[in-house]
Amino acid sequence: MNIKSRLPEVGTSIFSVMSKLALEHQAINLSQGFPDFPVSEKLIGLIHQAMKNGHNQYAPMPGVPALRQVIAQVIDQTYQRPTDFETEITITAGGTEAIFSAIAALIGAGDEVILFDPSYDCYDPGIRLNGGIPKHLNLRAPDFKIDWNEVKSAISARTKMILINTPHNPCGAIMQEADMRELEKLALANNLIVLSDEVYERIIFDGQIHQSVLRYSALAKQSVAIFSFGKTFHATGWKVGYTVASEAITREIRKAHQFITFSVNTPLQFALAEYMNDAENYLQLGKFYQQKRDFFLEQIKGSSFRPLPCFGSYFQLLSFEGVSKKSEMPACRTDREMATWMTQEKKLAPIPVSVFYKDGLDQRLLRFCFAKGDETLQKAGRILKTM
Repeated sequence: MNIKSRLPEVGTSIFSVMSKLALEHQAINLSQGFPDFPVSEKLIGLIHQAMKNGHNQYAPMPGVPALRQVIAQVIDQTYQRPTDFETEITITAGGTEAIFSAIAALIGAGDEVILFDPSYDCYDPGIRLNGGIPKHLNLRAPDFKIDWNEVKSAISARTKMILINTPHNPCGAIMQEADMRELEKLALANNLIVLSDEVYERIIFDGQIHQSVLRYSALAKQSVAIFSFGKTFHATGWKVGYTVASEAITREIRKAHQFITFSVNTPLQFALAEYMNDAENYLQLGKFYQQKRDFFLEQIKGSSFRPLPCFGSYFQLLSFEGVSKKSEMPACRTDREMATWMTQEKKLAPIPVSVFYKDGLDQRLLRFCFAKGDETLQKAGRILKTM
């Protein structure tokens, strides 16, 4: 058959490639972003109970009302934004489906979407599959700050959306209030929709405050905020997330959502609704992961790797600029070569950061996931200190 691919350059994701390589070489896998510690027994018990109670058929398309109600309460408590659970919250099959549904609903042929690299790998294909045109702007180490003058210059008459991510995967940067004010001004002045990937909202460190688009009333009216239970409750395989947007925007998202997945795992929704009633089940997450970050950084002290600032998410970037200058090291010209060599020879798998750039910008950085048990992080630290 003569099939013309709509994504001709897209192959197997780097996460699958590095995880497969780690398995083949029996390497510690700090490449793919998933925790290796158990999910709450209480939450698992609530799912089991929901199944026994007969909640095993299709959920309502927008999501189980009880879950949307508790989400609305949490949003009000966290961001001081009253939210109508009936018309402004939609439960999705993870953050990825939420992002795709929002793009599918709001972006058409020829619409431009501004996004910032390094960017998560589902953004660009989602835009192109729906006929949109991605406009990539590069963020650079060590702080990965957005240049708002550059953004202003990139906006054209065809620009429809700006896509942001905070806390940021892969670099661990966060947006500040000043960033959100600039974003708000640009969105309002140019009638832009803001798609805000906030799946790491609870994983933020050093006394910083998560700057959600929902904190800013004018900006919130033109935004879609994306969240994920998988990141919050150590259960990435459950794939349950949600969107928060105005009634008008939500109406369009649901039109796409109903034909992409229609509805999401029913017993999980009932269980999450009950579990979230206790705020202690999620309020301590930032403290928990800050301890993980600090523990990992302690383990690599004495190595030649230089850690970059990390204020959120569960990823730490390390520069190997100094490592590659050691005489006993191979001449790894790129971060991909370094990641492959490290996995094969040192039995530790990271992710090369250049894969998150459309133009392949290589700043000699590797991403390590520290959502792991202390023993795993200790082993990784011992390996890195030999380099």
